[in-house]
Amino acid sequence: MSLKPFVAVVALAGLIISLASAADQTPSPEGAQVYIISPANGERVSSPVTVKFGLQGMGVAPAGVEKAKTGHHHLLVDVMDLPALDRPLPSDANHKHFGGGQTETTIELSAGRHTLQLIVGDKSHIPHKPPIMSEKVMIIVK
Repeated sequence: MSLKPFVAVVALAGLIISLASAADQTPSPEGAQVYIISPANGERVSSPVTVKFGLQGMGVAPAGVEKAKTGHHHLLVDVMDLPALDRPLPSDANHKHFGGGQTETTIELSAGRHTLQLIVGDKSHIPHKPPIMSEKVMIIVK
């Protein structure tokens, strides 16, 4: 018995699921922007670090709530390569979810250089299309 037909079916199913996910992405409101209010790029800070999120051109709604022109924040800490932007964002030490609609957080960071970046996710933690992302902010923790 050959595995080739089975492998082909599994690959096709994965492609269909990926295309369905991409088609289900929430459209970005025109002109929407997300940014880090503080700390500022290049700022020297002490840990714990309070990060304040800014959002313009759309509203904040908790994860799971479907409301037009809204989303919630995800903070990427020291992330070099962006995760897939057509699937739910990961949730781990470097990808922090704020599905309750929070607009700031306090995080512990070790001494040294760190990067911070925000991405807005929809009700299902999937970035909008096109993605609403902040510039990366580099900070130095004393």
